[in-house]
Amino acid sequence: MLAKLLDAYRTEPGAATVDLLLCEAHQHQKLLQDGQADVALLHLPFDSTVGLDTETLCTEGQVAILPSWHALSGRSRIRMAEVTALPELPMARWPGPDGCYPEGPGAEVRNLTQLFQLIALGRTTVIMPESAGTDLRRDLAAVPVLDAPPVTTVIAWPPRSRLRAVADLIRVATRL
Repeated sequence: MLAKLLDAYRTEPGAATVDLLLCEAHQHQKLLQDGQADVALLHLPFDSTVGLDTETLCTEGQVAILPSWHALSGRSRIRMAEVTALPELPMARWPGPDGCYPEGPGAEVRNLTQLFQLIALGRTTVIMPESAGTDLRRDLAAVPVLDAPPVTTVIAWPPRSRLRAVADLIRVATRL
């Protein structure tokens, strides 16, 4: 979605240069509040939008990312209980906004590179938005999870923003 948004915005008359600030889980809101970022793409229910203005861009299902050699990787769909009941592949744990990890046996991860390497090695698994399952490495498989809650992607910005470039980017994002 990000590449599509940037390509569409670039063709707009008077489009500003967009500098990307790639960050780790749960850093988006702080970057917006501190003024280090003007807009962010957030995923609900994982990210918080407290104190931000938002526009919904899309809603999608979720997939389990598994090692390609795992027995469940060949299935056309699975249920949450099947994924969370895999003792050999405990669910990965992401840090919360305070930087602390929730309790559990799964690997502590901070980014997708770490996560996908650990899944390929058979150390963990994750359930995430289906768009994350596109263009996966050959040693990973994405299997739709029928009863996973949907994920909504929003574009968010601080309510005090009055930048024309921000308004233009949001307008382009909402018409994609």
